[in-house]
Amino acid sequence: MIGVISDTHGLVRPEVLEILKGVDLIIHAGDIGGVEVLNALEAIAPVKAVRGNNDSDSWADHVPQDQVIEYGIHLFYLLHELEHLDFDPASAEFSAVIYGHSHRPLAETKNNVLYLNPGSAGPRRFFLPISIARLHIEKSRLTPELIDLSV
Repeated sequence: MIGVISDTHGLVRPEVLEILKGVDLIIHAGDIGGVEVLNALEAIAPVKAVRGNNDSDSWADHVPQDQVIEYGIHLFYLLHELEHLDFDPASAEFSAVIYGHSHRPLAETKNNVLYLNPGSAGPRRFFLPISIARLHIEKSRLTPELIDLSV
């Protein structure tokens, strides 16, 4: 199982750490907010992350803008803003595109590609929920689980 998080903006919620316990990998889709967030997540599982539009300080210099993640038979494309996706993930044989930025949780499949936005785990923004996701993987099947922490 993979934990998916985005838009923490420097905030690490204790309930997020609890929910992510036991995952094999954590994917952070940007707007991390500081190396402390990555360190807290790495204490649970290995972390793959991309830089968000607010990750501009020197600590983020080593964090890529986008990243291809190979996990078993699956290829995931990770970026912060979906609007910057400049190729067809289905033609490139990606299983999923994981992104953040909008603070809106969403899991939908288009052309056999899962598009997953875990929403925001950081400070509440407007009326939007506080959320993360877990990605369950069984052989070739991906099952996203959006978790609303607002309730």
